[in-house]
Amino acid sequence: MLKIAVIICSTRPNRVGEIVARWVLEVARKRNDAEFTLIDLAEVDLPILDEPVPPIAGQYANQHSKDWAATVAGFDAYVFVAPEYNHGISGGLKNAIDFVYAEWNNKAAGFVSYGAAGGIRAVEQLRLVMAELQVATIRAQLALNSYTDFENFYELKTTARHEEALNTVFDQVIAWGAALKPLRG
Repeated sequence: MLKIAVIICSTRPNRVGEIVARWVLEVARKRNDAEFTLIDLAEVDLPILDEPVPPIAGQYANQHSKDWAATVAGFDAYVFVAPEYNHGISGGLKNAIDFVYAEWNNKAAGFVSYGAAGGIRAVEQLRLVMAELQVATIRAQLALNSYTDFENFYELKTTARHEEALNTVFDQVIAWGAALKPLRG
C-alpha cells in the first residue's frame, strides 16, 4: 500500500493550514487504497538551511537533516496543504524542501491550497520546484478561497464539491505514486 504524507506547509502560529490539513486527513482516512500520515513542518522545526554541502550530494552533516531525509524518503507521494503568501509559497516550506534532494525523487505530489486567490499562485511556484526535484505533480488541485470557503477567514466551510475535488487529488496522487514506484526501486 502506498504511503502518502499530508504536509502542513505553514509554520505560523494560528495558521489555517492545520485546520485544512486535519480535514484533508479526515477525508483521506475514509479511503482504503493508501496509508496517509500528517507531517507538520512546524513540528519538524528545521533551522534555516545549514548544510555545508548541497543536498544533491546526499551527504547530510546535521542530525535534523538526516531525520528529515528519513521522513521524506519514507513516503511514496505527498499532498501539500499550502498557503499563498505574497503570491508564493511559504518560506518554511521552501526551506524544508531544500534540505534534501534524492529523497523527493520519482514520487508524486498533489496540492490543497488556500488564500485570497485560492493559493493557486503558490502552487504554480511549487510545481516548478517539484519538477526540479523529479517529482511528478498531478493536474487536480483543491483551491480554497479565503473569502468564500472560510467563515471569518478561519473556519473552514467544506462542501460535497470540496470533498469530491479532494478525492480526485487523492486518486491522481495514488495512481502516479504507484506508476513511479518501479523508478524508486
